[in-house]
Amino acid sequence: MSLALLCIPLVTTSIKINISSHSLFARAPTCFPQVCPTIAYPPKPVPYKYRSASKTIATSQSTFTESRMTQMEEEAIDAQKLRSQFLEVLRSRRSGEVPLSVEPAKPVTNPLIQEASPPRFSEAMASCPKENIENLKDLLQEENLYLITEGGEQGRLPVLIISMKEDNKDQKRPAVVFLHSTNKCKEWVRPLLEAYASRGYITIAIDSRYHGERASSITTYKEALISSWKKGDTMPFIFDTVWDLIKLADYLTERKDIDPTRIGITGESLGGMHAWFAAFADTRYSVIAPIIGVQAFLWAIENDKWQARVDSIKPVFEVARNDLGKSEIDKEVVKKVWDRIGPGLASEFDSPYSIPAIAPRPLLIVNGAEDPRCPHSGLGVPCSRGYKAYKDAHCSEKFKFTAQPGIGHKMTPLMVKEASEWFDKYLKR
Repeated sequence: MSLALLCIPLVTTSIKINISSHSLFARAPTCFPQVCPTIAYPPKPVPYKYRSASKTIATSQSTFTESRMTQMEEEAIDAQKLRSQFLEVLRSRRSGEVPLSVEPAKPVTNPLIQEASPPRFSEAMASCPKENIENLKDLLQEENLYLITEGGEQGRLPVLIISMKEDNKDQKRPAVVFLHSTNKCKEWVRPLLEAYASRGYITIAIDSRYHGERASSITTYKEALISSWKKGDTMPFIFDTVWDLIKLADYLTERKDIDPTRIGITGESLGGMHAWFAAFADTRYSVIAPIIGVQAFLWAIENDKWQARVDSIKPVFEVARNDLGKSEIDKEVVKKVWDRIGPGLASEFDSPYSIPAIAPRPLLIVNGAEDPRCPHSGLGVPCSRGYKAYKDAHCSEKFKFTAQPGIGHKMTPLMVKEASEWFDKYLKR
């Protein structure tokens, strides 16, 4: 099979969605005329249960029945209400809300990557399309700063911004936020920042919670996850960084050089999850392209496909197993950990609900077809619901879900190219 990106099949459902934005976040974009997607091949039937253990929603069009359609009607999503509930969860574990402020910072000369043998090069990022500009590095400008997003040590958000030096400093340009993967840092994504900057974007990267400048050793993130399980006072897996990204949007929309209606967000793996949930929480992120990040947490538990995701942060699950008196990690342990460190992650905020809530903003989901951490089989319902939400908003062409055949949990040059084209299509005008 060719290593081209293929559209994942989408199945329409009768889910309803209220696409009005939460009052905290304005500027939701308008839609273009509807364009029907191409169905590449029919999906296999896969059991999929949400809210009620006695109900099953199959992802094959042939297995949809009137009763299942009625069930999905009953589980209709009110995007504004869901977003409000998510914000309440985020606020529930703040160390102290404070006014957003900015502090100067210096470039990091020795970035911390929390791996015993840190990688030095990414083929995928190096392949990112860029303008052929002589002496590009001399024409780039770099800013380093801290945003104070809440009280406490982790409330100091390190931010790296790269853009082209421009004569017209009053010109508002599109911006894209790039989010690193587990154990990496903002400096790791510099090749993407520079490539996009060469094409006229203002580019931004941050250190996620307990990473980069917010870490003190190669075990900081692991220790934070375990502490969250033990104490239940933080949410280092995804949610705390989403809070930071809401505050980042506050800052970016006030900059004189950024068009507040043209701010994109993307990320790899953990960064893809951050991009997904930040866009769900904050409608100011107007174009979204998570890479190898979107998955279905509850589906993975119910279909015994949770192992690869658990293995990526296994120490916290081992501690939980021991605390729960289990001899091995099982689906009960997994569900309890998710509920503890990310309340709602495997229930009301999971992808079948949060993905449709992103409509009508352009959303590209890019995965590997063989990714065990983001199983393809589990994304039938999230994508069918997402497609229905965009179809109802008369902008089907703004939702796209693709996967690269034969690729597991790995960002590839093709994925980077696909995301790059998505941002150029919807952010440049």
